Amino acid sequence: MVALLELCVATSAWAQRQKQVLVLYSTRRDAQIVIVGDREIPKVIENGVPEGVDYYSEFIDQGRFSNPEYQTGFRDFLRLKYQEKSFDLIIAIGDIPLEFIDNNRGILFPDVPVVFFSSRRSPHRPLNSTGIVAELNLKGTLAFVSDLQPDVRKVFVVTGADETDKWYERAAREQLRSFEPRFAITYLSGLTTAELEGRLGSLPKHSIVYFLIVSRDGANETFHPLEYLEKVAAMAQAPVYSWLDSAMDHGIVGGSLKDQMAEMRAVAASALRVLRGERADSIPIQTTDLNVRQVDWRALQRWGMSEAYIPAGTLVRFKEPSIWQRYRAYIVGAVAILFAQTALIAALLVQRRRRHQAEAQLRGKQSELLHSYEQIRDLGSRLLHAQEGERSRIALELHDDISQQIAVLTMDLAMLSRSDALEAKKIANEALKRAGQIAMSLHELSHRLHPANLRVLRLVDALDALRREMSRQGVEISFTHDKVPATLTADLKLCLFRLVQEGLQNALKHSGARFVSVHLNGGPGALTLSIVDNGVGFDVDAAVGKGLGLMSMRERLDSIGASFEIHSARGAGTTLTAIVPLEVVTGIASGAAV
Repeated sequence: MVALLELCVATSAWAQRQKQVLVLYSTRRDAQIVIVGDREIPKVIENGVPEGVDYYSEFIDQGRFSNPEYQTGFRDFLRLKYQEKSFDLIIAIGDIPLEFIDNNRGILFPDVPVVFFSSRRSPHRPLNSTGIVAELNLKGTLAFVSDLQPDVRKVFVVTGADETDKWYERAAREQLRSFEPRFAITYLSGLTTAELEGRLGSLPKHSIVYFLIVSRDGANETFHPLEYLEKVAAMAQAPVYSWLDSAMDHGIVGGSLKDQMAEMRAVAASALRVLRGERADSIPIQTTDLNVRQVDWRALQRWGMSEAYIPAGTLVRFKEPSIWQRYRAYIVGAVAILFAQTALIAALLVQRRRRHQAEAQLRGKQSELLHSYEQIRDLGSRLLHAQEGERSRIALELHDDISQQIAVLTMDLAMLSRSDALEAKKIANEALKRAGQIAMSLHELSHRLHPANLRVLRLVDALDALRREMSRQGVEISFTHDKVPATLTADLKLCLFRLVQEGLQNALKHSGARFVSVHLNGGPGALTLSIVDNGVGFDVDAAVGKGLGLMSMRERLDSIGASFEIHSARGAGTTLTAIVPLEVVTGIASGAAV
């Protein structure tokens, strides 16, 4: 029993340490301001007061408040209900609760500090009180409409038949009067719901609906104002606006809306200061503007309004994120994977193409190598045959010419040894002549095998001598030259000499030409040799790779880095051209030419 008594005493002491707060509203229990207030005020106080708070809410019927008997009855109700309570703070949300507290302070809550919210510019301030003042602003929404929809000409204000509804109508008529030159304002007040639906369903162009409040319609049917707003938004053939932020998400476009959460938090902040020990009279009354311009993005889409007309600083709510905003991470990831796959596939395709190119090049190189091998084998065979042919030719010349002449010379010398003086002199002259012919034949044979005069003669002189040597009756051979460098390397001189020698031999032997011209020209970038005949010509494509002379010409020029061209056709003669680049022509004397 003693333990139970001690527990009760402890519990009572703990309860006394908690702050006791009573809040008075002049609205319905289900009004949005009550929902916001009962959520925000305790939250702020409990976060700032360690001992906790007991929180109570009561509601004054604004429509019956003008009746003195109602005020007396409500006062007695509160006194009886809370006679055992000792409140630390009274909060009055609105001018009617503030008036009620001021009239009944001595009976109900003597010496209890008061924090109030008032929409009057200069409210009466009771003793030991402080508060938040934010004037009722109904005209801000029409100013907002002027910016958002500059083509609007008619405004239809909707309000109900309840006393509270009429109070807001009177406030609207007073505040909106300044807009009448700009808008034609029509008040749809106290109509039945059916009548209102008929009016809103046939609105003229360039109109908007301004919803204030409807708690009761002209048929004396009561409604929750927000539920009635949804009916209005559904039946109206024009955009609907309002003045309170609780109307958002109930069909309105927007407006200059009172921020009820900011209102409750401001009241809670002043209440917290009082509960922490500050005297209410010492806290200045705070005047603030709670209206915030807001639009519902979905309503803009419904009515086809351009976002470009939204005034700067307007809060855009309920905007549905775009596909990009909603799935940006997934899109970026998918695109990254797509690019990675594309890059990988591209790399594989490039690698495949390069591999095919490499394989094709390898096959081409193999084919070229095989062709070169065949050419080399054929060339080797030809060279062997040519070598044997050249030996046979030399042997034949030695046998048919020089050997025969030596035999005759031998016979002459034998006869000389047996002849008399007169006959010996004649034989000696014949032997001398024969010996000269043998020497000439040996000289010509040696010169054809290797032109030794190139060592001492210039290329121009050697070629001119070759022209004289190879001239034949019935064939005219000409040689011309222009700006040929005086100093050329031995390899280059031998190469060009052999080229002319082989070219003239081919022309004399195969072409049947009557005229052959040889021209050697030293240009600024190359040394050019051309051999032209007017013979029968031949098929170049068919002859390439078959004629040993042409092959030797090309091989000689390739060995020194020069190029070789053959132009011929049957019946059109032949032109051989050799081009020696300037970097190959070494030892050029400055300005020297022959």
